Amino acid sequence: MESYQKGQENAACKGAFTGFLVLSLCVFGSTLYTLLANDQISSYTSLLPHSSAFGLQDSASESLPALSLAVEAWPLSPDEPSSVCSQAKPLVPSKHHALDVQLGELLASETYRVHAFEALGGAIQIPTESYEDLGPVGEDDRWDVFGNLHDYLEATFPRVFETLEVSKVNTYGIVLHWQGSDDAVLPVLMTAHQDVVGVDPATVDEWVRPPYSGHYDGTWIWGRGSCDDKSDLVASLQAINALLELGLNPRRTFVWAFGFDEESSGTQGAGRLAPYLEARYGKNGFTLLLDEGGSAYGTAYGGDVIFAFPGLSEKGYLDVQIEVTAPGGHSSVPPTHTAIGMLAAMLTEIEAHPHEPVLTRRSSAYNSTQCAAAYAPDFPADLRRLVREAVHSDAALGALRDALIERFGAEYDVLLRTTQAADLIEGGVKVNALPERAVAVVNHRIAEHSSVAAVQDRLAALLLPLASRFNLTMDAFSHPVIPANGEAVSPNNGHLSLSAAFGYALDPSPITPTGPDDAYQVLAGTIRGAIAESPRWRNASGVVVVPQIEPGNTDTSRYWNLTRSIVRYSHVREGDRYNGFHTVNEAIRAEGWMESVRFYTKFILNCDEYL
Repeated sequence: MESYQKGQENAACKGAFTGFLVLSLCVFGSTLYTLLANDQISSYTSLLPHSSAFGLQDSASESLPALSLAVEAWPLSPDEPSSVCSQAKPLVPSKHHALDVQLGELLASETYRVHAFEALGGAIQIPTESYEDLGPVGEDDRWDVFGNLHDYLEATFPRVFETLEVSKVNTYGIVLHWQGSDDAVLPVLMTAHQDVVGVDPATVDEWVRPPYSGHYDGTWIWGRGSCDDKSDLVASLQAINALLELGLNPRRTFVWAFGFDEESSGTQGAGRLAPYLEARYGKNGFTLLLDEGGSAYGTAYGGDVIFAFPGLSEKGYLDVQIEVTAPGGHSSVPPTHTAIGMLAAMLTEIEAHPHEPVLTRRSSAYNSTQCAAAYAPDFPADLRRLVREAVHSDAALGALRDALIERFGAEYDVLLRTTQAADLIEGGVKVNALPERAVAVVNHRIAEHSSVAAVQDRLAALLLPLASRFNLTMDAFSHPVIPANGEAVSPNNGHLSLSAAFGYALDPSPITPTGPDDAYQVLAGTIRGAIAESPRWRNASGVVVVPQIEPGNTDTSRYWNLTRSIVRYSHVREGDRYNGFHTVNEAIRAEGWMESVRFYTKFILNCDEYL
């Protein structure tokens, strides 16, 4: 999972984690819920404003749903309804109750658990690393290791691969089709990815266990992919296998799609799976898609209330290549500014002008904060007061934005703004030769109120004065740029070019609808029901589901045409990841991983019954 949340999630981080989850960006609150529920908008995408303005937006005089905040005594208990953070009813299988009981007994048996741990460990042992520079499948033999993983999965789960319809897309993309009895209902799609981030050879000695050992030490299952994302891949197969073993004949069709380059470009895996799935099942051919993502669930706000954080949208994405070309020559006779010097000035200018944080009444952050204020036992009293006042007061809304950033720092700040990071740079070939070309790539994660076009326009306007100062001609995203004074610049002086690096750009995703009749309710209800039944949470007073925005991107960015209802959620408890993602000592708590297997079985049964 290419996501901001892939950081440290061990015990040392729990204090910071509490603060972080207050900032989880919820796309489910008073405005969104009320508008969708009452059909006051024609499309959920209209909730994404496309404005290049920065700072505070939305006046108090705009049309807003009436809120009965005065009658709610915050914090509410998890079972009390809220006007600002409606909760799905906890769901447990009813029609499939007997089967659900059998599944609980099967998954609790020691024999089953040992075999399941071995299955995940064996998948981890196959180093399916993906790289940015991989060539097409069939032309680059580094893909061949995925064939070894396929052989292993088919040998480990023969019942699954012999019973379900199996299709291979671009050789290594896997599609499993479990035909239901009712063709009139749309299928459910579940996804995961087979690839992992590479292991830096310089860090191998820092691992408690070798990075591809798949070792189970009685508590943890160790190795790259144990958290991201072979855990979800193998948990899905375990769930399918158990349901087949116990004789489930689903009414609804279920489909699984497993990509194999999510950690790099996504073009060979999900990029090929998406058109295949659309061609077979049709545009909007699925009622719901569940992929990896979200934050770990737990008592994020103190007390005994459990909060879970599925992702219902993602920030946009844009890598901008900034290229400066200039005349060469001997370095003993340099100009005032070389190509590298000019590029450095431009990067400094970009970093000196970060995008402004934006908090609007229609934003994910605003609705998320309302959920926290309504249900969190330890939510700060001063912020709770500002949340109430911000409903109708612009001054309070601005104060709330500033207070949240001041209280919770960068973790909250980056989710309110479009972020920018200069990550790649190159230039020059020899110490005594003037550089004729200098290039940098600046990564942008685009906030939901903005767009690719807005980021491009802003960057071009920001760098144009520097191009004029250095007497450079300029083009931005395939369009020539004329200096504000209209004066012609000689191309012999050099040139500045802005372009989308790697040919890829992505606007912020559509927001999954969360109305009372939307498929999201089954997912949210399953989360509440599964956690409530877990023996690890017997002393909890209840569960609150707070949807968020994903700062990073998953394979779902390729699947927007398949369904309006896309949820990014991995059923993992806080503390069940030893050291997070994409770093040394990646490991998952075995007991916690078994709960994700159990969650998948309940999700499938609930979708078959309640959707």
